[in-house]
Amino acid sequence: MPRTAAPPLRTSPVPRVADSDRRRTSASVILRSVLEHGPVARSTIARLTGLSPAAVTEHCARLTGLGLIRESAAPHRSNGVGRPHVPVDLDDSRFVVGGVHVAVPYTTVALLDLRGRVVARRELRHEGTDPMPVLARATEALGALLDRAPECRALGVGVAVGGWVDRESGTVVEHPLLGWRDVPVRDVVEAHTGLPVQVDGHARALVNGERLFGRARGSRSVLHLFVGNVVDAAFATHDQVHHGPRSQAGTIAHLPVPGGTEPCQCGRVGCLQAELSERTLCRRAREAGVIDGVNPLHVVTAAADGDRMAVQLLVERAGAVGRAARLLLDVLNPETVVVTEVGVLHRADCLDALRAGVGDERAAAVVPTSFPDSVLAVAGGAVALDVLYRDPLGVSPRVS
Repeated sequence: MPRTAAPPLRTSPVPRVADSDRRRTSASVILRSVLEHGPVARSTIARLTGLSPAAVTEHCARLTGLGLIRESAAPHRSNGVGRPHVPVDLDDSRFVVGGVHVAVPYTTVALLDLRGRVVARRELRHEGTDPMPVLARATEALGALLDRAPECRALGVGVAVGGWVDRESGTVVEHPLLGWRDVPVRDVVEAHTGLPVQVDGHARALVNGERLFGRARGSRSVLHLFVGNVVDAAFATHDQVHHGPRSQAGTIAHLPVPGGTEPCQCGRVGCLQAELSERTLCRRAREAGVIDGVNPLHVVTAAADGDRMAVQLLVERAGAVGRAARLLLDVLNPETVVVTEVGVLHRADCLDALRAGVGDERAAAVVPTSFPDSVLAVAGGAVALDVLYRDPLGVSPRVS
């Protein structure tokens, strides 16, 4: 494409580290407050965040100058008396982030606004899984989406991938189903786009999407369980996603399933991913004569058309996912559990089976993804938006 990043902020004399950290944290909590409560008065932001009114005013001015927030058009008076307050709200008209999600059969590219809403997307069926052509096609498609939205400026690109992803180095360390090993995704995508790029695992990306824009907003702890061709998990507590050394946390593909019969690539039988993956669902559906392809949505369609075997396959799978979630609940005890799984997304009986597998005591804590129609697009964009909301002063360009 290559595309030039927006001009950097002008720098002033370097402050003490403690001051820099304090400013970054304050800007972050203010922008999050505007996202969650806007349009909102500055006095309310001060009350919500515990910051002084002067600090809130200063940071709101800075965030307004960066084009991230704006004053709302309708001032209002507190209790009908006194000086009117002019609320501030998120400015979602100027900037977008690019999102790339690499799945096993296809890549999703998208543009998201600052509220995490998908404004454009494309799906690219893989012609092969060699990483360099896959990433080159993705960045070319992303560039085409940006060219069709000349009124918006890109703040950066987020890339979400299954398997073992090292966020710090921007590398896909290992993705057995794609055959990727030590792929420098961040470097490749930055070279093609000229934009800042962040890379993370898709379960962690979706935890961030849920806590920023979805049902997990406000939860003190959240577990996300992703069940697709790849099966993995992510856990966040007090607004921090746990990554572990080299970002290996959440690797649950090879947890043993009691009574499991599916052979796994690792050489064992009954691993969680082998038992629950969409590949296994589709193979079983083909063997039962339900479908003749590899698309799990065709199983959902067959179930909607009254195919009892399709219903049985989906409900049984959802129940098994619930039992796996129960094991993780016992270990992590999260306040909220979000599950991304194709049957749960589309059928009430699958959600019931999922919650039954978890057990009555915790069933109410289990919810489906907040993004049923755009989950993969949101995953990619959420990687970049998480960085924005954590450090808005560090990644935002100055509006020219």
